[in-house]
Amino acid sequence: MMIKMLREERPSSKIVTIEIFSTIKERFEPYESSVFEAAGYNWRLILYVTGNKNDGGNNHISLYVRIEDTESLPKGWEVNVDLKLFVHNQKQQKYFSATDGTVKRYNDAKKEWGFGQLIPLSTFYNTNEGYIVQDTCSFGAEIFIVKPVEQEEKVTFVSNPRDNIFTWKILRFSTLEDKFYYSDDFLVGDRYWRLGFNPKGDGGGRPHALPLFLFATGFKTNAVATNTWGAVNLRLKNQRSSNHRQLYSAAWYPIRRDYGVGVNNIILFKDLNDASKGYLVNDAIIFEAEMVKVSVTNIVPV
Repeated sequence: MMIKMLREERPSSKIVTIEIFSTIKERFEPYESSVFEAAGYNWRLILYVTGNKNDGGNNHISLYVRIEDTESLPKGWEVNVDLKLFVHNQKQQKYFSATDGTVKRYNDAKKEWGFGQLIPLSTFYNTNEGYIVQDTCSFGAEIFIVKPVEQEEKVTFVSNPRDNIFTWKILRFSTLEDKFYYSDDFLVGDRYWRLGFNPKGDGGGRPHALPLFLFATGFKTNAVATNTWGAVNLRLKNQRSSNHRQLYSAAWYPIRRDYGVGVNNIILFKDLNDASKGYLVNDAIIFEAEMVKVSVTNIVPV
């Protein structure tokens, strides 16, 4: 299906203007433009002013672009083109543009592409439309080479990656100040991570609960820097039993370093300070992060 529109920008590859157009308005043979260069190749614009009967162009303007000088191209050559063809609307000072949204594959078997029914002759010759003014009209082409991508970005989600458990023991908990503390960085997947918390509370949990957050920091050497998926079990460990406080969190972590995901209330302070509960022992607490799934991004050949 042909996609048609009017636009203000001139075509970028070729414009052909014909003065005293009435001289050739009844001719059946095509007009072939001079050779022009676009995207590293040579081309000609081929115009049928009464339509290309062999391409269903009766009662239409037919317009094509043919690739030239192919003898110098390597054996088995192929050029893929995003092709747009134009007719100047002088009344509106815009260009009627036509494309069908498909990539045109030029090769030895097919050196010419275009549209047999670019614009109806009834529209083209209608003086109220504005395509012919003072017996002058213009046609154009826009050629963009479509090169197949040679690499792709491949995102893989790795479940239970190696070295995926990080334990952080905080001593002298009662002496900590009202600020954020951060663990050492630990590497899981292609990215470094760290835990963070404020011993006096944070956000909606302050001042009644202890928060715990996971932050993504830098990337390992030669890693592809993209958003990173991190799914983690965040734990405040019970030092006397297996009754740990745990939160599961999963999110895309941006490239920047200051984004944390977690909870404002991994445990209430009244439960933390209850010696019988087993979370605060000898003025120490233990946090743990178990990374259960992370994304790894690689640039690979297609």
